[in-house]
Parts: sequence; structure tokens; C-alpha cells
Amino acid sequence: MNTFGTNFRISIFGESHGKWVGVTIDGCPAGIPLQESDLVPDLERRKAGAAGTTPRKEDDLPIFVSGVFNNKTTGAPLTIVFENSNIRSADYDAIKNTPRPGHADFVLHKKYNGFNDHRGGGHSSGRLTVALVAAGVVAKKILEGITIEAVLAEAGGNTDIEAAINKAIEQQDSIGGIVACTVKGLPVGVGEPFFDSLESVISHAVFSIPAVKGIEFGSGFAAARMQGSVHNDAFINEGGGTATNNAGGINGGIGNGNDLYFRVAVKPASSTPKEQHTWNNATGAIAPFTVKGRHDLCIALRVPVVVEAVTAIVLADLCSQRG
Repeated sequence: MNTFGTNFRISIFGESHGKWVGVTIDGCPAGIPLQESDLVPDLERRKAGAAGTTPRKEDDLPIFVSGVFNNKTTGAPLTIVFENSNIRSADYDAIKNTPRPGHADFVLHKKYNGFNDHRGGGHSSGRLTVALVAAGVVAKKILEGITIEAVLAEAGGNTDIEAAINKAIEQQDSIGGIVACTVKGLPVGVGEPFFDSLESVISHAVFSIPAVKGIEFGSGFAAARMQGSVHNDAFINEGGGTATNNAGGINGGIGNGNDLYFRVAVKPASSTPKEQHTWNNATGAIAPFTVKGRHDLCIALRVPVVVEAVTAIVLADLCSQRG
């Protein structure tokens, strides 16, 4: 559904080409200093504008609808909205009959019997991640002493991000990437086995980000090729510090006090400038298809701040459950 969390609970709403997108946060503690300008740094990181990103650029000015008074949270549900103004809906007329390969167009049409808003991906668009980033800023304020940093570690199979983007622009085809996230200062004991283990809940939230196709913690899939004596993280002090961090800061689904570390795989955007072939419902045959509209050649460039946001949302919820 569109709601996530237990004690710190977020609900996102809106469509890519609708009037607004936004988020309501329930369970936000009262008295947290909060004003619109606090959201700007992370919102700017999510914006388009850099080489390889979509030409569509929204102002993304946050509007507090409820839950803030005199620049402090009130404890009531906090609602933040963003206006959609830079839209060109006519670009999406063609996908009514020709679903984009690799995109959710086909399944959304089937699931909702054609009543879904197909413009820009509707409610399933990456546009909705602006709401996640807004909620993440609030969550970060709750997590005192905990820092979260995500970076794009690889794009198009290349650790030289600039070179990868230049190649994508030259070839006019989209590329994916890998985002690495590190959390420092997380106390021992965060996570609730079995089904609310730290890995489980983070993975649940991370996979809500459009285009994410994989996640690994610590040494991840490489652990399958390691021996136990090599993979095991030897304790080096009474506080639980370890010599290595193959576990990614988690044992048995519970944070062990070391850095929480995971990597996220982001697929190439399905809306690539390259000509493709897809089924045409109007003609009843496979036909050449070129995506219109404004799209990212490397959506992974804009994902790190979103990964930080959903991680903060998860930790704010889990930490509040610990009391």
C-alpha cells in the first residue's frame, strides 16, 4: 500500500502529472525544530539538472499543510506537499497503446483496469520520491547522533561516474548504477527478528524506490564464495567493535553497533532514447517505439539522497519501537 511504518508512519500521495505530490507523517514527536528551509539541501540533491538527468526540473518548494506551528512540530500528523508545475502530459499519449518495455505501464493498466493515471508513470513515478526525501529530513532530525550517507559508487559498470555519464549521453541510452550507504552511530540492538529484522525492514523500504532491483549488506553475495573463518568479523573490544565488517553491521537481524553498510542496485531507466519494439494494442502487432518526454539517462544519479531518506525513515521507526 502507500503507508509504511508503525510508530513513525508515513503515507505518500499524488501522481507525476497531478496537481500535488506529498507525504503525511504520523507519530512525529512534538517540539522538533522544523521549517521549510531545513528540507532544501536534500531536496536539491534529488533535483534534476546535472548531465545525465531529465530536463524536467520542478521547484520542489515544500509547503507545510499541518503539524508545524511556530517552526516546531506539534505532534499532530505532519503533511508536506509539493506542486507539480513543469509537466508535458501530451508526451505520454502514445503509451496508452504502447506500454514501455521494462516499465510498469503494462501491469498498471492491467491491475487498475485502465483507470490508472498513465502520465509520467502516475503514482508509480520516481516523482513520488520527493515525498520520501521530505519525510527523510524529518526522520534524520529524530536520529540524534546517527549519520547516514549514501553515494553513487558506480554507474554503467564504471567507477568513473563522469566518464560513464558522458558515454551514456554519447550513445543516447540509459545506464544503471550502484549506490553505497553507510550509517554511523547506530546503537546495538536495533531490529526485531524474525520478520522485522534490520535487513528486512530496510530492504522493504529500499525496494519502494522506483528502479531498485537489488540490495546487499556487508560483503553481500561475495559471502557465498568465502570461508567462515574469513567472513566472520572478529571482536576486538568489549563494546563489540570488529576487525572487519563483512556482516555490514548486522548479526541475526540486529544492529551490532558497527557501521551499517549496504549497497543498492539501480537498473537503467526503461525510458531510453533508443528505439525499441513493443506491443501496440491499437494495431494488434509488435511495432517500433521511441519514448517521448523528458527522462533520466542515469536515474541512479538522483537515488543516493532517496536511499538516505528511506533508511532514516526505517531507523526512526525502529528506534521509536525500542522506546
